[in-house]
Amino acid sequence: MYAEERQQRIVEQARAQGRAEVAALAADLGVTAETIRRDLTALERHGLLRRVHGGAIPVDRLRFEPALATRDAVRQDEKERIARRALEELRDAATVILDAGSTTSRLAELLPTDRELTVVTDSIAIATTLAARPNVNLLLLGGRVRSRTMAAVGDWAISQLRGLLVDVAFVGTNGVSNARGLTTPDPDEAAVKRAMIQAGRHVVLLADHTKVGDDQFARFGDVSDVDVLISDQGLDAATATELAAAGPRVERA
Repeated sequence: MYAEERQQRIVEQARAQGRAEVAALAADLGVTAETIRRDLTALERHGLLRRVHGGAIPVDRLRFEPALATRDAVRQDEKERIARRALEELRDAATVILDAGSTTSRLAELLPTDRELTVVTDSIAIATTLAARPNVNLLLLGGRVRSRTMAAVGDWAISQLRGLLVDVAFVGTNGVSNARGLTTPDPDEAAVKRAMIQAGRHVVLLADHTKVGDDQFARFGDVSDVDVLISDQGLDAATATELAAAGPRVERA
């Protein structure tokens, strides 16, 4: 296979799956990881892909934020493991924040039913999951609801969070790196996430390995603002060590 053919296959896979990973491409195309890295560099130079940790994403993805239903359908096993590991951080907490997101939605489903909990969330999906539970005192933040994420954003949501101090804040992210911190595509959601971090005594960030190095438009914190970062086994040990150097305990579920 010529380099041009191989690079076309890489672009097609990235567009179809939302991401192209070096190890998988090398195995699929029968070449070395270094060859794939050179291909990705060339494709980035031509403006077709953007390099991220472990692979690349199509440039088109940088312009559009996937809807909640789309995100919920991908990497389900990883998100389930992350959510189960995050549940261990609940400990004896009585008050928690659950940020909107596909992984935090899984965590909401796993919350214990044998103890009283006060749960604050900006997510309509999470509120729907928890509303009928008799042991949950549910506080749904008000504000403008973003149809793409079904999350309440804006000054109403932020003003309510400013008056809170909770035991644990479980926060999601679209991107995380030591260089750029915690990022998400929408500035309004970034502002809510920032307020959630400030409201939490213990802050737990949930981020599967594809979020690492995938810096987004709006920044809402530093890696050092997080007490625990929970990812999956796709996050390599060296990168986990680099993230931990900024302060958080890094777990690979």
